[in-house]
Amino acid sequence: MSFAFENEARPLALPSDYSAECRGQVPTDSTPTLSVAPPVATEPRTTYANVVLPGDFPDPTVTKIGDMYWASATSAEWGPVFPLFKSTNLVDWELVSHVFADKPEWAEASFWAPEISYEDGKTYICYTARQKGGPLCVAMASADDPAGPYLDHGPLVGQAQGSIDGFPIRDENGELYLVWKEDANAYGNPTPLWAQRLNEERTALLGDAPVELFRNDVPWEGNLVEGSAFAQHDGYFYMFYAGNGCCGSGCTYATGVARARQLLGPWEKCPQNPILKKNKVWSCPGHGTVAEYDGRWFLLHHAYHASSHEFVGRQGILSEFSWNAEGWPEFEGNSPQAAPLQNVSRLNLTDTFAGNHLAETWQWPIGKKPVVGIGDGQLLLQACPDELGALVAQRTYAATYKATTALNAAVLPIGTFAGLTAVGDPHNALALMASNDKLQLWHVKNGVSQCLTEVAVEPNRNLGLRVEAWGGQRYRFSYSLNGVTWEPMPLDSFAINGTYLPPWDRGIRVGLLAQGPTDVTVAFDHFTIRNQR
Repeated sequence: MSFAFENEARPLALPSDYSAECRGQVPTDSTPTLSVAPPVATEPRTTYANVVLPGDFPDPTVTKIGDMYWASATSAEWGPVFPLFKSTNLVDWELVSHVFADKPEWAEASFWAPEISYEDGKTYICYTARQKGGPLCVAMASADDPAGPYLDHGPLVGQAQGSIDGFPIRDENGELYLVWKEDANAYGNPTPLWAQRLNEERTALLGDAPVELFRNDVPWEGNLVEGSAFAQHDGYFYMFYAGNGCCGSGCTYATGVARARQLLGPWEKCPQNPILKKNKVWSCPGHGTVAEYDGRWFLLHHAYHASSHEFVGRQGILSEFSWNAEGWPEFEGNSPQAAPLQNVSRLNLTDTFAGNHLAETWQWPIGKKPVVGIGDGQLLLQACPDELGALVAQRTYAATYKATTALNAAVLPIGTFAGLTAVGDPHNALALMASNDKLQLWHVKNGVSQCLTEVAVEPNRNLGLRVEAWGGQRYRFSYSLNGVTWEPMPLDSFAINGTYLPPWDRGIRVGLLAQGPTDVTVAFDHFTIRNQR
């Protein structure tokens, strides 16, 4: 698989042996690679100003296993479920695998907030998912290797109002507990954070009832507290937590901290809360996990970038903190210090479908894993007659970009459509779709499809399709019969309004579609995303 993906992480200097991949060249070997930030230089530095997991990676979690840091993040309604990254320095991350190739049998949706931990040779993923026909639950999976494969142990707790954001932790006596949030805000109620003993296998809760640690009871927390993550320092348990509205254009999220001498309390909330809140570059920072590196303390958390907000999604960033004289964690300026991405072209993506398997960065709607093959420099996508059809997609990393592909439209049977889409979910998309002798521009909103315009084209072995996005809100689709000149699809306006595309909790993807009978396979020749400011 030829695959190039880069991220600027100013002000880190690049070492002299910085690879061809990170200079924007497509690697020649067939192994899929993902490098989401440049390597850290060896000289001392005073700041980390890095978007370390650019793109839609909410609720990031991190832990250290040996000399390696491992991280994951929410995958929501996209498969594969829960990406697994590794790093030696908290900045330079490589996508290795996923926890689940598809959803576990008991679950149907809402794959949120994984927490990765390690003890006695086993790696554990505590995660949230919605039970089939039931509530949101906190569940557990384990593996002998952090890269997997993972064995799912199913739900640990699923209260009537829902249970989310589980975090396993040992108390001051070494007893293992699970801490989680009751998702009562979904019903207009306060949101307690609970703790209950957990067995050593981490497969079941122990005892009769959970203990409430605290709930949302101060104004800045709004209708919820959630996303608890723990650190221990100078005889205290510190709980970093998020409050208020997490997602979308009207989000009000921020980060607070509380501390206690004993895990079950009493808990004292920091008088300076929220200790991490929005600035001009980053909004709604929250739901992170603490990590130490070289004697320094960091919170790996998510936030929206001001230039892309919900259209790209909540991105994973590092914020460093120190301990003040009163023993509370303190962030510089009480806000994220990650630098803006000055050169978004270093987030460009190219996939020429070399090798024999799909790169780990491709996604699909959860529970609708497509039949995909890679061979002879092509992605082979088996069509599906349902909804949009079979879909594979990539995260976007900037709000302004061009994405292109080429497909063999000359052999598409009547009744089969294939093409390029900007998609929020299977019910909300814009797509340029080729059939045997025509191109159609589809508008799909709340599951209702409409053909906005169509043009007749000669069947073409190498039909080029392109989508251009500006600010994540306006979209223009074009086609090419020769790979050089591009013709826009005819419309009454220059571009289409796509502000409706992103769901409340996810960014927009760009992907490839094949809609039609399952005995048809569509061949795509390449896929690129070129980002702009």
